[in-house]
Amino acid sequence: METRRREPRPKLYDEEVINIGRVTKVTKGGRQLRFAATVVVGDRKGKVGIGSGKAAEVPDAIKKAVAAATKNVTRVAIVDEHTIPHEAIGRRGASKVMLKPASKGTGVKAGGPVRAVLELAGVKDILSKSLGSNTKVNMAYATLNALKEQKTVSHIAALRGKKVEEIL
Repeated sequence: METRRREPRPKLYDEEVINIGRVTKVTKGGRQLRFAATVVVGDRKGKVGIGSGKAAEVPDAIKKAVAAATKNVTRVAIVDEHTIPHEAIGRRGASKVMLKPASKGTGVKAGGPVRAVLELAGVKDILSKSLGSNTKVNMAYATLNALKEQKTVSHIAALRGKKVEEIL
């Protein structure tokens, strides 16, 4: 019998670890240490997702987070293949992230988890401002919420039952 090696599947999405936290559960037997990981995945063409996983070892937690993130991938609106259609504020917990479209050549003016989400979503030119709490996980989710709010002119035209020219 011939044993065939399984070819590894090509990765659908790029991934970036946002946060790894130590989580301790105190039991009567002592402290139980585990790791929680939060990961962003995206194809840099308008699809992005965030997931979190928890395990006894860091690599296992990251694997679980990547699996959760790939299940939660959503499509985001990108205009002219470089920026977002309009300004938006995303909220999650006490974190707020404001996103503003920018002209070509501006770059991604964002830091930390906001930058990770935007770059993996495929946004090339954007301005952002962090308002409120700067918890990494909540900032990442707030950014994703702001991206989900985006609506293109063609989408609005379809909702209103009009042509794009009528709206512009």
